[in-house]
Parts: sequence; C-alpha cells; structure tokens
Amino acid sequence: MGKREVLERRLRVVEREYGVSLFCGIEPMEESRDEESRDIGRMAQERHQSHRFRPKKVRPRDRRAENDMQSERAPKRRSGRRDRPLTRRPGLRGFAIFFGPLFAFYAVFYFFSFLFLIRTSFQDVSLSLRNAIDIGWTNYRLLIEDPRFLDALKNNFVFAGASILAAMTIGFFMAVGLWAGVRGRAFFYAAFLLPSLMPIALVASVFRTMLEARFGAVNEFLRNVGLEALAQRWLVDPDLAYGVIIIMFVYLIGLPLLYYTSNLALINTSVLESAVLDGAGPVRIMYGMLYPLMKNTHKTVTLSTVLISFRAFDIVFFSTGGGPAGATQITGTYVYNFTTSGTNVGFASAAAVVVLLISLVVSAVQLRIYRQAGADQ
Repeated sequence: MGKREVLERRLRVVEREYGVSLFCGIEPMEESRDEESRDIGRMAQERHQSHRFRPKKVRPRDRRAENDMQSERAPKRRSGRRDRPLTRRPGLRGFAIFFGPLFAFYAVFYFFSFLFLIRTSFQDVSLSLRNAIDIGWTNYRLLIEDPRFLDALKNNFVFAGASILAAMTIGFFMAVGLWAGVRGRAFFYAAFLLPSLMPIALVASVFRTMLEARFGAVNEFLRNVGLEALAQRWLVDPDLAYGVIIIMFVYLIGLPLLYYTSNLALINTSVLESAVLDGAGPVRIMYGMLYPLMKNTHKTVTLSTVLISFRAFDIVFFSTGGGPAGATQITGTYVYNFTTSGTNVGFASAAAVVVLLISLVVSAVQLRIYRQAGADQ
C-alpha cells in the first residue's frame, strides 16, 4: 500500500470524525511540524477546492413517505358526499317552465291561425263566422281567375325586384364606402340604416305627409323655389303613386346594407393588398374582386328582399292604401280589403294561404342556401 493511499484512508477517517471544515482553515503547510500531517492537510485542501462549487448531494427521500407527508399537510375533505358541481342540468321541469310560455304563444297565434285559415279557405262564410258552407276548392279557383289578385302578386315581385336591384348596386356601393372608412359614415347610417330599424308604418306615414298635394313638404318646397309647375298630385295619379312606392322600397335598403357591411368585415385584406400592388384600380377591385366574393350575400339579400315584399303591408297601406284604383295594391292589402268587406272571409283565407305557401317556398330556398354556404366555409 503506497503512501498516498495511506494518507487518503486517514483523511477519510478524519472527515468522518471532524468534517472537512477542519482542514479548510489550515494555515500554510510550512507551519505543520509533522510531515504526515502536512500531507494530509494538503490533500484536504485539494479535495475542498475540487468539491467547492458542487452542490451538496442529498439523499432523496422515500416517495411513499413524501406522499404521506403531503397528504397530512393537505386539508382533509368532509367524509360522506362527493364534491358536486354548482350547476345542474335543468331537466324536463326546467325546460317546461322556460319554454312553456313560448310554445303556448306559438300554439295560439301561429298554429291555431294557420289551421283556421286552412279550414275557412274551403268555406263560404261571412265575417261573423256563422252559417259556414263547405264549397271545396271554389275559393282557390276564383282566386286564380281574379285579375286583381294576379296584379297584386305581380306588384309584389316588381317592388321586390326594384329593391333587389337597388340593394345590389347602390347598397353594395355604399357598404364598400362605409367599410373603407369614407367620411360621413354617421350620416349614411342615420339616413339609410336607421329608417329600416324604425317601424315601417311610421316611415310610410312620414312619406305620405311629405307628398300631400296641397300642404306637403315636397310641393311647398317646389313652390317656394319657383318650380310650381313640378308640383304634382303624387299619391293620386296612378303612375306617380306607383313610382312613389318603388322609391320607398329603394330607400329602405338598410337591411341589405347591414348584410354587406358585416360580410365585408370578414374578407381577408391581404388579397386586396396584393391586387393593389399588382396595379388594380378601385373599380377593378370593387367589381372584379369584392362583388364576386359577396356571392352568398347576394343570394341572402335577394331572398330576404322577396320575403320583405310579402310583408310590406305597412309601406303600401299607410302611404297609398293600395290605390289609386288598386294600382299599388299588393297581396297584403288585397287580403285586408276582402277580409274587412265581410262578404266572403273564406276567399280572403284562400288568398292568405296561397301567399303563405309562396313565402314558405322562398324561406325553404333561403335556408338551403344558408346550409350550402355553411358547408362551403
């Protein structure tokens, strides 16, 4: 056994008994009297320098004991029931309480009305609903042969066509301008979007007051500026009244404007930036890129406008009343006039059923287009 091995063994014995710190404070080796002690001190200093920056190794505890300690520190749960979430499913009783009034409302005002229309459309009955006589399909045959109903149905589609044309041209152009941040956005929203959100009866009444022949605002303005020859009887002449109704339908394009504005916000602007870098002008971007991208919106605007034309009773009734001489009459005013006359409520019910079926077909087509658009996305 060599001298170094003997020294290392003695050093380990000293370390077990006194620790390394005894030799870390040893002064220079020359002061030691014993050569062996000097060598042991030197080795202790070398070992201390080599292990100086190493972390002290700690023997890992037993995992089982550590888990036991953590379980003891953790707060104990109450014995018995398990923890349950605060929210619970409503169940059948909650569903009935929440949706019961809604179903009752629909059952009274929709299902009952629909069944009443179907039943009375096959009867000859007055407004008192007494002494009804079953006449089969006679009311439907007379309805198809009535030229006034066909004219009213034609007016529905003419007014809807004018509104669709205005929405897909003027409305689209205005929506692009508002989306691009044109000045006067608040004015355009107030002038075109706000009337569509207001009661249509109020808007039609304002138009009727403005277009009165004697004291209307339009004729008074023309007289004050020296254009008295242009003052007309706007709501009395059949042709002028027809044009006034078309103007009102064109003016109420707030809903299509809202459709276009909301869908333009979803367009990826990087495509437009690439087109601008390639040298595309504003007209090219608008009609060559933005207009085709709004394909699904065009379909939505078209079908929704057709449905609105069948619910445009307020526009016609509060402006022209369907006149003069039935020139501006639509299906809504046609059914209303026959119902209030009281001669044959069954005939008016047959007309209402036909209009309802047309609206359901248009709604089914619109729903199918929505589903196709969602599948494409």
